[in-house]
Amino acid sequence: MQANDTEMTAKPLIARLMQHEDLNFLLTNRIPRGLLTRLMGCLSRVERPWVCKACIALWRLFSDLDLSEAKHSQFKSVHDCFTRELKQGARPIDADPEYLVSPCDALVGACGRVEQGTVLQAKGFPYPLLDLLADPQLVRYYQDGQYATLRLTSSMYHRFHAPGDCRVRQVNYISGDTWNVNPIALKRVERLFCKNERAVIRCRLPSGAVLTLVPVAAILVASMRLRFLDVRLHLRYRGPNVIPCDVSLRRGEEMGWFEHGSTIIVFAPRGAALREGILEGQRIRMGQKLLRFE
Repeated sequence: MQANDTEMTAKPLIARLMQHEDLNFLLTNRIPRGLLTRLMGCLSRVERPWVCKACIALWRLFSDLDLSEAKHSQFKSVHDCFTRELKQGARPIDADPEYLVSPCDALVGACGRVEQGTVLQAKGFPYPLLDLLADPQLVRYYQDGQYATLRLTSSMYHRFHAPGDCRVRQVNYISGDTWNVNPIALKRVERLFCKNERAVIRCRLPSGAVLTLVPVAAILVASMRLRFLDVRLHLRYRGPNVIPCDVSLRRGEEMGWFEHGSTIIVFAPRGAALREGILEGQRIRMGQKLLRFE
């Protein structure tokens, strides 16, 4: 049997096993999450060709990893592959000025209107926005606004970009746990996003409205990097929690990246509306229309 045949045989078996909810939850959550995440972080940075190739081959067994759009065809390490750039023009930015665009490639999760200070992480699982943002004033600002949960799978492009022309003056980093953020965990762990490591990034638009992006880390992913900060945000970073900055970003300009894949929750104030046709489970690409102000 050829290597490709072996891979094709293994993939359906692994897929069936991981679709078993109890087993998936056990394997991806009931383990030493913090320790495993730190170990994965160390392994991913090993710059040995055989280690990198072996890990990418294993990665392909668990996902639909496609590197055809990557800027480079060779990688120094698994981390280099995780945080890969794309070829020029691979993600055209929609130019319609009435819309803000998706900051990342993602599957759309729970989305809709912020009601009485709560949003959904999954059907029947609301959580208080205050627990996520840790800022009462910001919670009031988004009352009756819109939100969209954008989940990056492990095989996706992991960099995220400015949804529109904006200015960022501070980032609030909140350390936390590393629960998996897949749909199985979201249906079982209450307030999951509020438990995990995350950053709160306020983006002031030319109109004066504030769009907030909340990148949320997860197991094997507890590290994120913002291009305009000189620190890497990860489990061992202990402060300061509020990090001042002053950066202007153009629509589609790169903001940063995850070390693997996770979730970005986007919040827009009252007067905003999600693009017609946005549905839970839908795949969206960075640069495509996400929401507009009515």
